[in-house]
Amino acid sequence: MTSRYLFVLATPLLLAGPHRIIRPDPSPLATIAPNNNRTPAGTLRDGVLTMVLEPRMGMWYPEGPAGKGLEVAAWAEAGKGLSTPGPLIRVPLGTALRVTVSNPFADTLHVYGLGVRGAADSLLLAPQERRTVVFTPPAAGTFYYYARGLPGPMDSQLNGAIVIDDPHARQLTDDRVMFISWWNIVDTTSPTDIDMGTMAINGLSWPHTERILMTQGDSVRWRILNLTGAPHPMHLHGFYFQMESAGDGVRDTLYAPAAHRLAVTEVVNPGATATFVWAPTEPGNWIYHCHFIGHLDHVSSLDTKMGVYHGPDTGEHGGMAHQMFGLVLGIQVAPKPGWLGHSGAARPIRLEVRQRAGMYGDHPGYSFVLGGTPEAADPSAMPMPGSTLILQRGERVAITIVNHAKEPAAVHWHGIELESPADGVPDWSGMGERYVPSVAPGDSLTVRFTPPRAGTFMYHSHFNENAQIASGLYAPIVVLEPGEQFDPAVDHILFFSSAGPTRKVILGPFAPTLLNGRREPDTLHLAAGRVHRFRLIAMTWDLPTEVTLGQDSLPAQWRLVAKDGAATVPGQQTLRPATQTLQAGEIYDFAFTPPRAGLYRFDFGPPDFPESPGRAIMPIRVH
Repeated sequence: MTSRYLFVLATPLLLAGPHRIIRPDPSPLATIAPNNNRTPAGTLRDGVLTMVLEPRMGMWYPEGPAGKGLEVAAWAEAGKGLSTPGPLIRVPLGTALRVTVSNPFADTLHVYGLGVRGAADSLLLAPQERRTVVFTPPAAGTFYYYARGLPGPMDSQLNGAIVIDDPHARQLTDDRVMFISWWNIVDTTSPTDIDMGTMAINGLSWPHTERILMTQGDSVRWRILNLTGAPHPMHLHGFYFQMESAGDGVRDTLYAPAAHRLAVTEVVNPGATATFVWAPTEPGNWIYHCHFIGHLDHVSSLDTKMGVYHGPDTGEHGGMAHQMFGLVLGIQVAPKPGWLGHSGAARPIRLEVRQRAGMYGDHPGYSFVLGGTPEAADPSAMPMPGSTLILQRGERVAITIVNHAKEPAAVHWHGIELESPADGVPDWSGMGERYVPSVAPGDSLTVRFTPPRAGTFMYHSHFNENAQIASGLYAPIVVLEPGEQFDPAVDHILFFSSAGPTRKVILGPFAPTLLNGRREPDTLHLAAGRVHRFRLIAMTWDLPTEVTLGQDSLPAQWRLVAKDGAATVPGQQTLRPATQTLQAGEIYDFAFTPPRAGLYRFDFGPPDFPESPGRAIMPIRVH
C-alpha cells in the first residue's frame, strides 16, 4: 500500500493532466447542478425502470454559482440537465433495470456498476457507441455506478448512486443519500503538492453544501458513498449513530442486530458505502464532516492556488475567520414544542489555551492546560497531549476557556453528547442564526454541558485546524461513573498525534506519529493477571495509525469494550488479536489481561510506504 492510496488528494486518476478552470463568466457549456439525491430518475412501469444515461461536458460550480467553475463531464438523463452526482437510481427490490448508456467522447469509456454484480460489472463503450443493459439487482442495499476514461480529472464527477430498497426494512422519517466526490490537480512543485482542488458532498463543498433541516427526535437513515481515492473518517457532532450496513459497490452487508454498534466516527474507504441511522436528541446547529484535516482545510478550496488561499475572509478577529471547506454538512435541528433547555449547578473548570513560537520550525506549538494542575502554575509548560479532563457521568460542568494564544481559539468536545452552544464550531454552533463565536486572543468563553455516559473522549481545536491540531491543541477526556476513581495503574490513555504540521501532503515529509507526545515512549508497566483498560485515541494528521500489542512477534489477545466512548454489547467483547488501525477522530477501548510476567512490545505508526515517517515501539513490562 502506498501513500498515493492513503493520502489526502492523490490518486493516479487525478494527477496533473489536461484541465480547464473557468472563472464565473459566460460559458457556452451547460451548468452542472448539484444533486441532493432525493428524486429517483427514470420511468418505473410494470416492475421495470427504464432510463437513458448520457455523459456530457458541462460547468460545475462546487463552491456556489459565484465561485470558480470546472469543466468536467457529468451524467444526465436524456432530455434533462446535467448533475453531480448523476441521476439517482432508486427502486424496490425485485425491479428490473433497463439502462441505455451512450459515449459521445473521442475517448473510450469504462462504465461500472450497471449489472447484477454491481461495481464488478463493466461496459466498454467505444467513442460514439450506445448500448442497453437489462438486469435485476439481486439484493437490497446501497450501490453506485461510475465511468472513467477521460483525460485528467474530467471524469471525476461521472458518478451516481443506486439504492435498492428492501420493503421489509425499518421505515424512518427520512432516508438520505450522501455522495462524496472530488476534483484536484496534483503539482509537486506546490508548497502543498496540490495545484488546485475541491471536495464535495452531493456536488457541493462547504459552506455551500445543503443545509440538513430536522426536528428534535426525527429518526433518519443516511447512506454514505465514497467515490474518491482516499478514506474518509466521517464524524457526527453531538450524537451517536448506529451502523446498519457496510458495502463495497459489489455487495452491501447488513449487520445482524447483535453486531449493531454505536459510533461518532466511521471510516468510509475508497469505493465503499456505509449506512447508519440516528436521531438528534438536542436542537441546535451541528456538523457532519470528514475528520482528516486536509479535507476541511483551505487546501480543499478552489480559491487556494499552489498552497496560497486567495478567497474571501470575513473574520472579525484580525481578519481570521474560521475557514472550513470541503467535506462538511451543516445540520439544523429545530426544538420540539415545549423544549426548555438545560440548567442547574455546574462544577467550574478553567482551561487555558497556550501558544509558543518556533516549536515546529517556523510553526508555533499549542497546548491545553487545566487549572489546578502543576502545569497551570508554570506559564512555560506546554504539555502534549494537553491536560487530561476527568469528568463524571451526570455531573454538569462549566468550562471557562481562556485564550492566551495569539489567534482565535475554539474547543470541540469530541464524542460528548451535549448542547449545541457548547459544541465548539465557531460561527455555527448555537441555535438557528444565533451562533457562538470563536474565543478572541486575550478573551474567554464559558461553555456548559452534562456528559450523559461514561467512556473515553477527547477535546481539540476547531479553529485553524491544520495548524492548531497538528501542533498540539488536543487532549483526552475520561468520563467516569459517579463515585468511580481513575486508576492509572490499570487505566492507560494512549493518545496518538502528529509531531507538527505536514505541508507537502503527497510526497511529505510527513510528521512522525507520537504516543502521548513522545516518539520513543517510556516503558509501560503492567501487572500480570489484572484487567488493564487501553484507551486508544487517534488525533493524527491525515495518516492512519496501525497498532500491534504482542510478544515474540506474535500478537497478544484483547477485547473491544467500547468504540468512540460507547460500550460494546457483551457479544462483541470476544477475544481477538491485539491489532487495530485507527484513523483521525476514532477512539477504541480494549481490555487486556496479560497472563504472565514478561516483556511485550506495543508497535505503532503509519503503514509502511516509501514516504512513511516510520513506526515506533513502546516497551511493556509485565510484572
